[in-house]
Order: sequence, then structure tokens, then C-alpha cells
Amino acid sequence: MIERREFLRAMALAAARPARAQGNRAPNIVFFLADDLGWGDLGCYGNARIRTPNLDRMAKQGTLFTQFYASGPVCSPSRCGFMTGRFPGRLGIHSALGPNNQERGQADFLDPQVPTIARVLQQAGYATAHFGKWHLGDGEKAPDPREYGLDERITANTNDNTWNKRDPYFRANSTSLIVDAAIGFIEKNRERPFYVNAWSLLPHAPLNPTDEQMKPYRQLGPAGLPYKGALEVYAASVTAIDEQFGRLMARLDALGLAGDTVVVFSSDNGPEDIHLREASHSGVGAPGPFRGRKRSLYEGGIRMPFLVRWPGHVAAGRVDRTSVVSGVDFLPSMAALARAPLPAGLEADGEDRGRVLLGTPAPRSKPLFWEWRLSVFGDTMHRSPMLATRSGDWKLLMNPDRGRVELYDIPRDSLEVNNQAAARPDVAERLAGPLHPQAGRNDYPWPGGK
Repeated sequence: MIERREFLRAMALAAARPARAQGNRAPNIVFFLADDLGWGDLGCYGNARIRTPNLDRMAKQGTLFTQFYASGPVCSPSRCGFMTGRFPGRLGIHSALGPNNQERGQADFLDPQVPTIARVLQQAGYATAHFGKWHLGDGEKAPDPREYGLDERITANTNDNTWNKRDPYFRANSTSLIVDAAIGFIEKNRERPFYVNAWSLLPHAPLNPTDEQMKPYRQLGPAGLPYKGALEVYAASVTAIDEQFGRLMARLDALGLAGDTVVVFSSDNGPEDIHLREASHSGVGAPGPFRGRKRSLYEGGIRMPFLVRWPGHVAAGRVDRTSVVSGVDFLPSMAALARAPLPAGLEADGEDRGRVLLGTPAPRSKPLFWEWRLSVFGDTMHRSPMLATRSGDWKLLMNPDRGRVELYDIPRDSLEVNNQAAARPDVAERLAGPLHPQAGRNDYPWPGGK
């Protein structure tokens, strides 16, 4: 007997197909996510050393956003925000999921009952797939990614790590495998709307590019010495992503699907620090002009590249320097572009920024929040307070005990070096929220006093 859920889904698919056959097809969505790529690692974001011709071409074909924020400064929280539209802390995800979840006071995996963008689109008739890094539940006890609304998946950092990681060049060539899977899925489902996550494992450390990948960057290495330099290792890994991304885009174009497909490119968090042991040979990614790296709540840890292409809908060659967009906006925005209904009772922390993506800059109606409970590697200038919020032009950082209160006017001080907390206590207090004088006290009026 067919389960009721499967029956309803089949009926939804059948109801959706006639409208698409009449030329009213909802757009395909391809979401390509890099891992630990910095805001300043692409040519279109100002990098003069790393070659990224395909992503630079996408920026010319679509719109580049300069104020896009991931939902966390590390992998799992950021990915949770993209998939659910909710701040990851609400769902018990505070750091990278792994064997030490209990020590970090967090869930072992994303609750599969939480609505995801994949399930929203699947229920609207989309074919859905995820290829590459998952990191929303790692290990045998974690749910299969298909429980989150995915028809197909080939994954790493999940309950079933399919690829052979014993190959010393697995990571170096992994983006090719991810793109192969994505292209195959697209070709198979080209006659209906599809949603594909292509989530790269690069340039997350450790990095070991092949000799062929290293060739364009020998000039960045130590001259006359037999070892590789950090710059050439990192640059070769980023260009490897760009080459495979270009192959995916070329296939979309060759299939005649470019005009029907929203392509989104971003990264999950800022670049890794060279002080981490696994990145000691490669941790030189660029956060651009910003303070902070991975794990930091300063801009360099959470402000990411964000490119969107949809020919005929998203303006070509446009740069949006004013609109603040976040990973938690991904679910409501993509659902709106796909004309897919949101689940009843969904309490999204993000907002529909579809009009912004299509070319109408607009301020946010909701503030953004971040947390980081653990240490921040590297230089002291990157070591942010534990909490942060962005509302309008202002960004407040502080510790839970209200220590280290820092306030920055981000459009005018994106380097976060001019702390305005003392000069603008009204703004700092408004963003921090009121603190009742009795909060945290347990005084008792003892007879005769203490």
C-alpha cells in the first residue's frame, strides 16, 4: 500500500506538471557552496593573485552582493541557516557537528522534522539532490540526508561518506566528482524543475593539490626550494573549484537551461587560519578588507561572497553594495522565486529577499544574530566577543556578561576598528536589550541585614 505521504506527493507532482508544460515553469535552482572560501578570494571581489575566470564571468552575467552574511562562523551552523531559514542556535547547532557534540552542548544532528528548503521544493514538485559536503549530522547515528527532502544524495560528512578518501588526491579532485553528479542529475531531470546543492569540500584544510593544479602558481612558491608555499597551495585549490564550477555552468548553457535556472554561489564561512595545524601549509585565504577569519564574528569570519545569476531576471554586471542579505534568507527567498508555499507555522528568522536578488535594493526588516562559544585561532585582532547582532548600519558585539561591548557603523567602518559603544550608548543599549537591575541576583532580605 502506498503511504499517504507518498500518495500526496505524487498528486502534487501530477498537479504541477500541466502548468509547467504551458510555459509557466518554476525556475531551477543550483546552489554551489564553497567551504572556507574568504570574501576576498575571488577576482571579482578584488583578488589579484588567484585565477577565478568562471566565477568572475558569473559576476558579469549576474549580480554580486557585497553585504552577504553566513549564519555562523563555521561549517554546520552556516549550513543549518541556509537549509532551514532559522538561526542555528535555535536548533541546537552551535559549532561544527562531530564526535564532541556533548562537550559543546549541542545536538548530534539537525532535527529531520525541521522544514528545509529541499523539502519545501520537493513538496512543490521539484526534483531535489545534494552532492558534496553535508555536515548537518556526521556518523552512523545521523539521519540520512534524504530524510530532509532530498531525492538523491552523494555526500561527505554525513551518515554515509560515499567517496574513497584514501586517495591522497581525493580532496583535490572532489569538486570534479561533485559536479559530475550534479550534471548527471540535471540531465536526468531537465524536463521538470530541479533543485541541486553542489557543496564543495574545498578549500577546507588539509589541502593537497595535484601537480597539474599547482602549475599556474609556481611563481607564488619559494624560489629554488623543493617545498610548496602556502600561497600556491591555497590558490591552486581555489582555482580547482572555479574550473569545475565553470564546467557546471557550461553544461547548463549547453542544455539550454541557463534562462530557466537560478544559480547561487557562496561560501559557508571565512578562510581558515594558518595557526590551525591542518592549515599550517595553506591557511592564507583572504577575508578581503575585513578583520576576522573562520570562527570569528568580525566581518571576515561571517561576511561571504554571494553571486546570483538568472538571465532575464537578475541584472547582469550589477553590484549591490547596500542590501544586507543572510544565509537565513535563502529558504524564504528561493521558495518565493519558485512560487513554492511555505509550511504552515514556519517561524523563519530570515526574510524573503527575492526582490533584492532580482534588482530592488531594500533594507532588512529583521535583525541578524550570531554566536561563537569556542576559541578563535590566530592573531588577537581576529578574536571577537561571543555574540553579535546586525541591525541597520549598526553591528554590536559583546560577551554574555556584557563584557567587551563593541559597536561599529559597518558601512562607514567595515574594518571594525572604531568602537562607537562609548560614543553611542543609546545604540549599544538598544541592540543589547534592557538589563533589569535584579537580573542574575538572588538576594534575600535577611532580618537585620547581612
